[in-house]
Amino acid sequence: MLPEVVSEGMTLILGGARSGKSAYAVHLACLTGRSVLVVATAVAGDEEMRARIAAHRATRPSDWRIVEAPTGLGPAIEANAPCSGPIILDCVTLWVSNIMLAMPVDSSAEVVRRQVEIEIEALLATQAKLGGQWLVVSNEVGLGLVPPSPLGRMYRDMLGWANQRLAQAARRVVFMVAGLPLVVK
Repeated sequence: MLPEVVSEGMTLILGGARSGKSAYAVHLACLTGRSVLVVATAVAGDEEMRARIAAHRATRPSDWRIVEAPTGLGPAIEANAPCSGPIILDCVTLWVSNIMLAMPVDSSAEVVRRQVEIEIEALLATQAKLGGQWLVVSNEVGLGLVPPSPLGRMYRDMLGWANQRLAQAARRVVFMVAGLPLVVK
């Protein structure tokens, strides 16, 4: 049984790769019958990523508005917000990666975390200002192996922290397992 639709507030949808996170966000948004704003954070850096982005687009109704914003999500959403329906943010996983990759290579974990905090707080301020239904998609990377490189460990830590902060602010948190939603909060 699918969790009920939350009409207001943020729903954080977590899960592993190919767990059904994005499909579930699209499903919830479709249930509203309203126009939807999709904020996509992916950057098409190669052919394989272009194909992944195209596959995601194909799962969404053609009348949904798409805003591509690798970083600066709060201002990007606010600039495109006249929307009566849900906002899907897909996904935090790539957003945090984009923030990290935009910083100098030798940035310390403290400096990176501060930048991630700034971006998340701007997003949360925008969500509080605009209200409405927000469906925020992110990967749970804390269940796997410890990454072998310092950069990989920093990324895991930053995404884990970002997910915790978003979960704290969210009205509902759903964990996806094999396409099945489990309500955590």
